[in-house]
Amino acid sequence: MLRTDARALVLALIALAACSRGDADTTTPAAARTAGGPPAGGRPQRAVTLGPTDVAVARRAAVEEGVPITGTLRPIQTIEVRSRLEGALTAVYVREGNPVRTGQVLAVFESLDQQGGEQSARADQVAAQGEVSTAEWNLEQTRELYRLGAVPERDLRAAQQAVVTARARKAAADARLRSMRLGVRDTRVLAPTSGTVQARLVEPGEHVSRGAQLFTLVRNDVLELAAAVPERRASSITVGQRVRFEAGGKQFEGRVSRFSPTIDPATRALTVYVQVPNASGALRGGTFASGTVVSRTISDALTVPIPAIRQQASGESFVYRIAGGVVEQPTVTVGVINESAGLAQVLTGLAEGDRVIVGNVGTIGRGMKVEIIGGDTPQRGAATPARAPRPR
Repeated sequence: MLRTDARALVLALIALAACSRGDADTTTPAAARTAGGPPAGGRPQRAVTLGPTDVAVARRAAVEEGVPITGTLRPIQTIEVRSRLEGALTAVYVREGNPVRTGQVLAVFESLDQQGGEQSARADQVAAQGEVSTAEWNLEQTRELYRLGAVPERDLRAAQQAVVTARARKAAADARLRSMRLGVRDTRVLAPTSGTVQARLVEPGEHVSRGAQLFTLVRNDVLELAAAVPERRASSITVGQRVRFEAGGKQFEGRVSRFSPTIDPATRALTVYVQVPNASGALRGGTFASGTVVSRTISDALTVPIPAIRQQASGESFVYRIAGGVVEQPTVTVGVINESAGLAQVLTGLAEGDRVIVGNVGTIGRGMKVEIIGGDTPQRGAATPARAPRPR
């Protein structure tokens, strides 16, 4: 009986030791394995389970190299319409948001005084014209009499001076009439350009002083974005460059219209002005926009998502590639980074169709086995799941 119990105890200890050895084998660190192959001694490899969004396929795509910019879209022109005279408004015809055309009447002032002044000036002009005509006729008569010797030279000079004086009075009357006509014209407030009423600051019946602001008009057919470009990227900016950006959840394009001639000493940045056509009015002034000043476009670049690119302590870039269901860690050379599209160009280290792991999926090491569950289509491309080995 004792011999049987001792035999049972020995068998139990052997089984416990075997289990402990198996546990130690499954927790062997990835560093103890050979590069790109299974762990030393042929022991089972660690496995990682990924979802379909954790895997992407290296594929050919167009990428744009450029300078990222952000800023606020503002109307190309903002105009303050001010009063040119003092008086009371009898009518105001527009409100905020109304479109207006060049020359459209926005408001009207009381004009009785101006109209009376214009009529008086016109009468003075007629009188002055009559004086000119009379003086010129007298001069002709006096000149003829002087030629015949009937009048002295003094009378001729007096007639000539009378013509000069009459013509001066006529010129003064003409100037006064023009001034009165301008006064009458200024009683009608006209739109200086086509646009939209942004602000209306007066009401009918209100007494307004000369120079007071009446309206604010904006031109939204073209918007302008002012953005700061870092000094190190300023040399790549030229007039006419295409700018692709997003504003209000939509994609738009514009052009660099001009830029500051100097670097701001406080921010060490160059101010760049981008104009965006907006004839349809789809964009609103004051909208925040972010985009890229495009320097060049590579139409057939090998790309992977930016989160697939990782950095070693030495500064070299690498990716986690899945080959034969096992993780590899090739070093890659990165070209253009297209932040707006979320893509990075890979110059060396990958081939089209290679599958790479994207983002942070936990602890990963070279030689680990990979299992993709939850779908067959990895991020940004299609991947075919590893087939089961055929039975022999």
